[in-house]
Amino acid sequence: MGAVIVIIILVLVLWLIFANVRVVPQAQAYVIETLGKFKEVWGAGLHLKMPFIERIVKRISMKEQVLDFPPQPVITKDNVTMQIDSVVFCRVFDPRLFTYGVENPLVGLQNLAATTLRNIIGEMELDQTLTSRDEINVKMQQVLDDATDAWGIKVTRVEIKNIQPPKEIEEVMTKQMRAERERRQTVLEAQAHQEAVVSRAEGDKKAKILSAEAERDAQVALAEGRAKSISLVYEAEAEGLKALRNAQIDEGVLRLKGIEALKDIADGRATKIYMPTDISQVVSTLGVAGEALGIGDATKVDHSPKPKPAPKTDDCIDEDTGRGGVEAAATTAAIHSSIEENARKGAKISDLAEDQPVVTTSNPFEISDVKTKR
Repeated sequence: MGAVIVIIILVLVLWLIFANVRVVPQAQAYVIETLGKFKEVWGAGLHLKMPFIERIVKRISMKEQVLDFPPQPVITKDNVTMQIDSVVFCRVFDPRLFTYGVENPLVGLQNLAATTLRNIIGEMELDQTLTSRDEINVKMQQVLDDATDAWGIKVTRVEIKNIQPPKEIEEVMTKQMRAERERRQTVLEAQAHQEAVVSRAEGDKKAKILSAEAERDAQVALAEGRAKSISLVYEAEAEGLKALRNAQIDEGVLRLKGIEALKDIADGRATKIYMPTDISQVVSTLGVAGEALGIGDATKVDHSPKPKPAPKTDDCIDEDTGRGGVEAAATTAAIHSSIEENARKGAKISDLAEDQPVVTTSNPFEISDVKTKR
């Protein structure tokens, strides 16, 4: 019988021991009272409490908590009523104050957040409220943190989750937004048109400048080409005269050249004829005495213009050739014609007008003052 009692006592003792052994999880705290009076706060780990004397009053989570409060009706400074819901992030930093500071601290924090939000929004207008969320968050966090220090709560962050204005205000805001976007579109289109016009004008300006510079360079090159071609022609003539002088031409060659000149001149178109000073011998030799002196049937003078050979066409000139190219081709053709004429005559002969006086000389290449009979 005594052994049974001992066993019972041992079982009761073990039960009491195991019943009063507590393991506090990480990030939690237990508030302990002794005979109804606060004793201590248990942190994470193994603890043993006195049976029937100590008791666990409250188990508190030390983690940061997210409190999503329902929307609160608030009135702005310009008398617009809207619904705003907020989210509060907080944690318990003192389990004793959290337990004995206020009855139901989370409900107290919710009501405090609602009243603080109304106070802050009441000082702002609608447009300012919609664009000042960061400012509202900072003000609410400061006010709530200061007010909940006595409750053992640390408010770490406050966020405005949603702002819901009245439907009529939303319609007005939608129209305002649409008008603002249309205004921006119009401004952008006007700016784009302006930039396009300016760019086009600048392009035309640069094109005209480049065209003028190209025309100037073409004219300069054309002038230089003309000057060089004239210089080459006169140099060639000078070289020809020098060659004739060095060749020491005799009287027979000079007479032959005179006859060739008479052949070109006496074609029936001139009102004057040119012949050397030994006129009698030349007239008798050529059989033109009657023509020269007007005896017998004289050939009627042909006053029509002497036909000129058709100029050679330049294969490089077409309808797309510019004015500078056409002028350059004309200059080249004139130079070629002048060279051929000088080569054909053998000497430079001046153009004579009708009835122009001629000086008589003994040189067979000079002219005499003898007129034909009309």
